[in-house]
Amino acid sequence: MLRVRASIIALVLIAALLAADLGPLRETPVPFGAISGPAVLLLILSALWSPGRRYRSWGYEVEDDELHIQHGLWTRVRTIVPFGRVQHIDVAQGPIERQFGVGRLILHTAGTRSSAVGLPGLETGEAERIRDVIRSRIRQDLV
Repeated sequence: MLRVRASIIALVLIAALLAADLGPLRETPVPFGAISGPAVLLLILSALWSPGRRYRSWGYEVEDDELHIQHGLWTRVRTIVPFGRVQHIDVAQGPIERQFGVGRLILHTAGTRSSAVGLPGLETGEAERIRDVIRSRIRQDLV
């Protein structure tokens, strides 16, 4: 799914690069493809290589009373969401995610800064299972 999304973005950028290369700047002494050629090659390599690294950079763990999420290629981000702060939980799917049977678990928490914490790339059933586990633990805290 990440490769499909990266490929779509790469194709749009490649089309823009080629249009610029063929456009009004064509009267320049720069040979055709001197700039767009390496950029196209870089975009193709990025669409093939980057999604796997992005996928492997994500991790999560459901604890007794909080969810731990870790992600990031360059900057490592570790987020802890206490279940007591959760206002509501969504399982969302875009059109590409739906085709691959995956979705995002989104926890909306109290507060304004970073109040929505997402966990992408989960199988739909797993996202719903985690949602139900968190919901049951929130209800236990209320009793």
